[in-house]
Amino acid sequence: MDSDEKNRKTKITYEAIEELPPNLVGEIVEDTLYASPRPAAPHALAASALMVAVGGPFHFDLEGPGGWWILVEPELHLGPDVIVPDLAGWRRERMPNLPDVVHFTDPPDWICEVISPRTAALDRIHKLPAYARAGVAHAWMVDPREHSLEVFRLAEDQWVFIQCWDGDQRVRAEPFEAVELDLSKLWLPKA
Repeated sequence: MDSDEKNRKTKITYEAIEELPPNLVGEIVEDTLYASPRPAAPHALAASALMVAVGGPFHFDLEGPGGWWILVEPELHLGPDVIVPDLAGWRRERMPNLPDVVHFTDPPDWICEVISPRTAALDRIHKLPAYARAGVAHAWMVDPREHSLEVFRLAEDQWVFIQCWDGDQRVRAEPFEAVELDLSKLWLPKA
């Protein structure tokens, strides 16, 4: 084996994800395997509350405009990347019927990552650029420890920061600005 062959990175395959223990979520981003533990309570609460707050009016048409498919932890195969956002949404005008699939190859229109201490770098440094490469139009970064919501919009293949809110504010955040979101419902009380 020559030095070039030794220095070449071994291509990570989906089988590496399948070999992980069931308590880990596997993702492949930029040909690197990441294995993350299941979320702790602050993370799980924020993701669950967002599913209710966004999914109710936009997925289920409950006191809202509807028009979206909102899913918890869908597996996305975006080119060579295999990514599992905390939440993702597809506009029904673009995807009229939710396909019966194990993973999605059509990029969502919106993703939400709930930041935890173990996944912050992965979410911000690796996954956010992968979502941009795939053409995801909107991204939310929710930090349940800092009680913050950051909103981004894709413009010319780059993320544009729209706004950040924190604490217990009531906000209208794109692409779901038709409904007010009460941030206090996302957080455990600060100690």
